[in-house]
Amino acid sequence: MTAAATPTRTTRSPGWALARAIEPVEADEFRREHWERTPLAVPRAEEGRFDDLLSVRDVERLVAETAIRTPAFRLVKAGETVSAYTTDVSWRPEPFTGTARVDRIAEAFADGATIVLQALHHSWLPLARYCRDLETTLGHPAQANAYYTPRDSQGLPVHHDTHEVITLQVAGEKRWLVYEPMVELPLKHQRYSPSMGDPGEPVLDVVARPGDTLYLPRGWMHQALTSDTDSLHITVGVNVRTWIDAVRDALDGLEDEVAYRRSIDEDPDGLLALLGGRLDPDDVRARAREQLVNSRRPVLDGQLAEVRALPSLTVDSELVRRETVIADLDGTTMHFEGKHLRFPERLADELEFLVSVEGPFTAADLPGTLDDAGRLVLVRRLVREGFVRRSAAGA
Repeated sequence: MTAAATPTRTTRSPGWALARAIEPVEADEFRREHWERTPLAVPRAEEGRFDDLLSVRDVERLVAETAIRTPAFRLVKAGETVSAYTTDVSWRPEPFTGTARVDRIAEAFADGATIVLQALHHSWLPLARYCRDLETTLGHPAQANAYYTPRDSQGLPVHHDTHEVITLQVAGEKRWLVYEPMVELPLKHQRYSPSMGDPGEPVLDVVARPGDTLYLPRGWMHQALTSDTDSLHITVGVNVRTWIDAVRDALDGLEDEVAYRRSIDEDPDGLLALLGGRLDPDDVRARAREQLVNSRRPVLDGQLAEVRALPSLTVDSELVRRETVIADLDGTTMHFEGKHLRFPERLADELEFLVSVEGPFTAADLPGTLDDAGRLVLVRRLVREGFVRRSAAGA
């Protein structure tokens, strides 16, 4: 995972990513008035506001200086995929396939093609952190792409997305035309097709300038055009877990129920009651939380240095919980990022502290009955597992 510069180890308040996108609108108002309901345009014209997430210089470096490979990027022009901009680089024992041909990419960009950087939440540290905080706040998986479009061009034609969309305008200008949904809150397979008909007249016509935000609920039709300036914007997609997902999950959980395994020749006996028992809203949300916690990919910037520094760690070394970790504690089993770390019951107090701690702490701060040697064993393991790291002061 790369980043524009050496990351600073700061502790932010939870919810900072959403606030940065929508302020001065408050989070409660956003959820009540806009989330899954209506678009929100936040004009700021605040140049540089989002440069630390991904700047034009960062895009130039990624595309022209790093031998980037597909599918980390692609080129599109007026809705069509551009071809012949990659090559295979000879190497033993296997070649580097799909490597960027910078000369051809530059020509295509000059000719109106948009450079799309894909899945940046996996490969670009600032956006990995940004998406992880959104996931903590919203409770749904988030992803990030970036679109660098040359002046007087269009990357994608009118369409709708099947996830919630938050666009952050980084540089240049982009005109957004937004239309009423043709399918309300579409599911993943309900992608837009021209056969659905003409979208009609736009209900929102807005020019996004540096520092501006546009939120579009899934299903709202839209297209974007540049003006006489090149444009760079980040699109953050939030993949909402729906009640359809919950019902399917509930049915999968009933595979061991004999009543559901009988043929439809027999009259159902208690099927709805069994299904309803798995659709209690609190239980549904608990399962969604469990899935989110277990499916997050680790963000382990600086981990080589952290592991190398373990022998010098003392009970007074200042530590922090990694801000990108979403974790739950079930008794004395710690769940995060696909890991299930089981500890003795006698460590309940220490684990509760570690899961809930905010800000810097030391091993000496841990509650419970462990001596200093035991505390060091515990925190060193959690450093190895990527749950905690040294703070800036501790490093």
